[in-house]
Amino acid sequence: MEEKEINYFVRIENADLDGTKPVQIALTGLPGIGMHTSVTIAKMAEVDPRATIGLLEEDSVNRIREVLSSYIERVPSWMLNRQKDYYAGEAKQLLGSDLSMAIDDDVNRMRKIRCYRGIRHETGQKVRGQRTKSTGRRGTTVGVSRKKV
Repeated sequence: MEEKEINYFVRIENADLDGTKPVQIALTGLPGIGMHTSVTIAKMAEVDPRATIGLLEEDSVNRIREVLSSYIERVPSWMLNRQKDYYAGEAKQLLGSDLSMAIDDDVNRMRKIRCYRGIRHETGQKVRGQRTKSTGRRGTTVGVSRKKV
């Protein structure tokens, strides 16, 4: 019985995925895809989520690529990472650099309109209502300092 040679890098959506990892773990290497989404994509492509992605045949990898391109039409909108885009008003699944650009645009829009979250982003403080009395003490904010002797 001959062993298949492992493909150490699998190229999907302009990203090199680690070929030594299982499909469900390797797909999380794409920005915008988490564990739940990666398992869903693997099942839609009829690939075993626990199979090593570097040992898959080329047609299995191509099925994963096809599912990624048609993912928006095949899942409900609550499974997408951008349910209502600010500018387009439609549900999207952003991947890679598109996701980071969209997040940067959102933060810049909040800063521009001077909303509470935008001001918190601007000053480098916590944004989502966490406590700040005892945590998050790095950065530009200065707490109580001791008197020099």
